[in-house]
Amino acid sequence: MFAKFRKCLSNYSVTIIKNPIRKYAVPAVTKSDMTKEVIYPPVLDLSRKAKRNRKKEVWYNKIKVLETVEEKLYGINMPRYYGWKSLQLLEGCVPYNSLSQAQYITRTHVVDDYQLPNCYDDLITSEQLDIMIKDLKKPIEDALTFEYSYRLRELKTKNIQDKRKLQVDITNAVIYQINRIILATLSSTIPHLMEAEIDFEPRVEAFWFAGGIDPPILARKARLNSKTDKELVDDPIDIPVQYTGSPVLQLRHQFPLKEIISLSDSKNPEWNVPEYKLDPRVLGHTYSYKHAVSVPGFWPGDPAEFGLLSYHNSNHLLNRRSTYDDKFDALVVQAIFASYGWLLSQACYQGFSTVNDITYPLVSQSIITDGEFWSFCVYQLNTTLVHSENANQNPLRNICWVTQPEKLFDSTEDEKIHGFNESVLRNLVKFYINTPEERMGVNMKPYLGESVKHIADISDNDRRTWLEQSFKHLMSNRQRHFKIPEIANWQKIYIIDYNTRPIDKKRDPWQFGYRPMKRRLDDHLPIYIPRCLRENPKKRSVGRWAKTYYPDA
Repeated sequence: MFAKFRKCLSNYSVTIIKNPIRKYAVPAVTKSDMTKEVIYPPVLDLSRKAKRNRKKEVWYNKIKVLETVEEKLYGINMPRYYGWKSLQLLEGCVPYNSLSQAQYITRTHVVDDYQLPNCYDDLITSEQLDIMIKDLKKPIEDALTFEYSYRLRELKTKNIQDKRKLQVDITNAVIYQINRIILATLSSTIPHLMEAEIDFEPRVEAFWFAGGIDPPILARKARLNSKTDKELVDDPIDIPVQYTGSPVLQLRHQFPLKEIISLSDSKNPEWNVPEYKLDPRVLGHTYSYKHAVSVPGFWPGDPAEFGLLSYHNSNHLLNRRSTYDDKFDALVVQAIFASYGWLLSQACYQGFSTVNDITYPLVSQSIITDGEFWSFCVYQLNTTLVHSENANQNPLRNICWVTQPEKLFDSTEDEKIHGFNESVLRNLVKFYINTPEERMGVNMKPYLGESVKHIADISDNDRRTWLEQSFKHLMSNRQRHFKIPEIANWQKIYIIDYNTRPIDKKRDPWQFGYRPMKRRLDDHLPIYIPRCLRENPKKRSVGRWAKTYYPDA
């Protein structure tokens, strides 16, 4: 049987003959086929919010499957050519009444007994600790006498006007001397101190996304004016956070410190985390465009990649307003950000990130001092997911133990130290003798490649060289050659808000729909190769642009 169709037009006619229609017998369904379980595709939520969440999950998985540490850090920067508009957190700049906000955006519970964990009492016997204190007390007293008597007198004779800088210099010198004395005295009996690496004034930075924040006024206004986002007017937003630390000194080792509590114990609902959903700008914080940088004080590939101990300067508390009366809270805020930022950047070097949670806990030890008052902090990182719904629904909590500040000595008179406090020295020694251990049976880098874990492991010379140079340039946070296109105030008033100049010629990129803040990192022309340097100079269109090796993220 054939079906004929004729299509007649004014100028021509075409006859279309289709293939003959055949009927085939369909076999009957057997009972065995009916017993099989039918698998249907999942029913997707087609709401605007669900689509955005699925799009984010695709991006998170792309970062997760990247092989090298550097490419994962690069992948977080791929969506923003000019960097993320990040909340800037600087160590030593602690706004008033910001403890709840620091705990919320890091999902940290602060243990309220203000003591070190009980496991520090079992590190060594009291007799052995007394012997170590006896060996360390006299050299440390001599070092303190020199710094607070002779050096202070020498610096005053040089007419140094900046008293803050003088105090910072003395504090740094005290930390260097105490660290040198302890390492020289205990290294013979504590083997892991001989293997520790020391960094002086290292560069520590960390980047993460913090969720659960109430949308600001401009964001709510933009959602109200949008046809698709009206239902999401009051939904919380994620804010990028960039922390920049300035430790005086840090020690690191090839093995991590032992965990204080297990991951299952960190799910205890009694470890409460306060909520602080207000815009961080109400506290005085600022935003600026920066690339996402996570650096724990060294470049990827260093064998000593786990933190052992870090010293931090607390002289900023001496100049704090007396009306605030929150010096200890400010010290806790400094301890939380310093510990979380250092551990998060270390976790990034293990293949984790702010969008891919860690599979085992990490522990750090921090000492915050101005040379006279000493406070000790132990922090356990149990999760890095603090964005989106994880800000409130993540069962894991990060735990922080911090002690009240104690005076190391009472006074310096007649070139002698009076009232030396041995309890401070005991806590200090406990931090040094806390032995890091290799975690047997734990895959420390589950999200990295088997043979390729860093850029240096890549066999392709061109790709390895390009990624190395681009990664170092990106982590340096240099500004772009051209500034971010902006909208002038008169354009905002007379063209956008009130269209009173409809005849004006369109000249700016934003008038043609260009959104510079949404520009991707790879949205640019590659480097031009002159014709004389191409592999085949006779062909104009071949080899004109240099190759790029951006990660697929």
